[in-house]
Amino acid sequence: MLFARLPKHPFMKSDIRAIAAAMIAWFALAVTSATAAEFQPLEIVTKSGVHVFTVEIAKTEQERATGLMYRKELAEGRGMLFDFSPEQPVSMWMKNTFIPLDMIFIRSDGRILRIAENTEPHSEKIISSGGLAKGVLEVIGGTARKYGIQPGDRVAHPLFGTR
Repeated sequence: MLFARLPKHPFMKSDIRAIAAAMIAWFALAVTSATAAEFQPLEIVTKSGVHVFTVEIAKTEQERATGLMYRKELAEGRGMLFDFSPEQPVSMWMKNTFIPLDMIFIRSDGRILRIAENTEPHSEKIISSGGLAKGVLEVIGGTARKYGIQPGDRVAHPLFGTR
């Protein structure tokens, strides 16, 4: 016989259970931490009127890196606002993002610089701001077209010194 029978460790089952319980607790904490966010109102003033959104704020490096990745849905009227203070060239992508998004790049004065509409889920294609941006608002794909949101429209939110 090539393999000898390994002696049983009296705590082996309980060790495995403890490790499994610890992993489950860690995962629950990680998921809660990743989805726990600060929600704030944000308004976009367009030619057709004022459109109000409830947005999560992504201001830390980790929050910006994760963004809306791994989420299977995003309700209408909801979004995520990325704080890239100070104003700078910004690049985004859709890796690990399951839903199409409109990415609205916003200058420090609250004016919309550029809109990338209906971005492709899971794409690693770089989506650039095309200039200096202080924030990026991600909303469900088709929102900009639905509400007539265009470059030059004004975003009202404390990040841009308004509201």
